[in-house]
Amino acid sequence: MHQQLLKLVSESVTLPDNDKALCELYFEPVLFPKNRVIEHEGQMPKYLYFIVSGYVRLFHYNENGDEVTTHINCPPGFITSYFNFINQTKSNENLECITECELLRITKTNLDKLTQQSIIFKDFSISVFQQSLAYNDNRSKELATLTAEERYRKLMKDYPQILQNVPLQYIASFLGMNPKSLSRIRKEIIK
Repeated sequence: MHQQLLKLVSESVTLPDNDKALCELYFEPVLFPKNRVIEHEGQMPKYLYFIVSGYVRLFHYNENGDEVTTHINCPPGFITSYFNFINQTKSNENLECITECELLRITKTNLDKLTQQSIIFKDFSISVFQQSLAYNDNRSKELATLTAEERYRKLMKDYPQILQNVPLQYIASFLGMNPKSLSRIRKEIIK
């Protein structure tokens, strides 16, 4: 299971054998069934997850008790409640496997050890967190400036596999609309 992570890191740098061994030492492989919540709101996120296969989402409950999906991720990618993971504070989000998932996970303590022992993983870790910040900033701008149809078309273009593997209610929530609006938009696009 570590091969996908090692391949991703190796796309930008040559990875020495000792760094590969550190990766395999600190990243624990885990399998979770569909619909399993693996991190719960009100608790500190225990792990940073690398998605080998499957789809994972972050969500919280709004004031009406409705689920609001804030992030959907697919392989290869990292996911956690980043701010809370880094600062080891309680999160208001849940992390759920939408499908059956093969994941690699690492604790904050082990991530710190890995980045102290490997300059390559330190630089890679910084890059991952920078990409997460940029993604979240861009997503906020898109939610504020794009129409619902434009957001859906962008998702179709950028992440078509999500549309095939994630239930529509999660996609609608992620795009900031209700399922009926998403159905209407999809019907219009099909015409």
